[in-house]
Amino acid sequence: MTNPSQRSVEDARHQPIRAQFEIFIDQHRALINGCLDGLTEEQARRSLVPSRTTLLGLVKHATFVEKVWFDEGVTGRSRAEIGLPETPDESFVLDDADTVAEVQRAHRDACAASRRATENLDLDDLLTGNRRGPLPLRWVYLHVLRELAQHCGHADILREQILAE
Repeated sequence: MTNPSQRSVEDARHQPIRAQFEIFIDQHRALINGCLDGLTEEQARRSLVPSRTTLLGLVKHATFVEKVWFDEGVTGRSRAEIGLPETPDESFVLDDADTVAEVQRAHRDACAASRRATENLDLDDLLTGNRRGPLPLRWVYLHVLRELAQHCGHADILREQILAE
């Protein structure tokens, strides 16, 4: 099987809409994970803005996003059951166990679990575990793509600043 992050936008052009969503989401998953490639632990944790946003925190938050939308959203399990913080802001908090390798691995694992959780769903199937109420998978895919794109932009800017120092 092809690595999902290796499929290109050109691969998506003639695919059904579901495959298009998944190709774009997988590309953004790979981009956010890859923002840590080649960085030291200090660089990955470096804070350049007043918020808790760091490159390492962005990838940790992206793991939270995967689990909220594709574990909590699909299964209805609570954040406590999944082992997640209650709020998105808390998902940026780093502890000593949060190394580049561990955060990247956890993110890749969460993405793989997300793919498995949705593989038998149709775009119009309702995910009932979200706090907003039932939402179709199509809406969730669009939301996750939007959020990943936003965070990839943050990561690009932070990485550029770190590497310029």
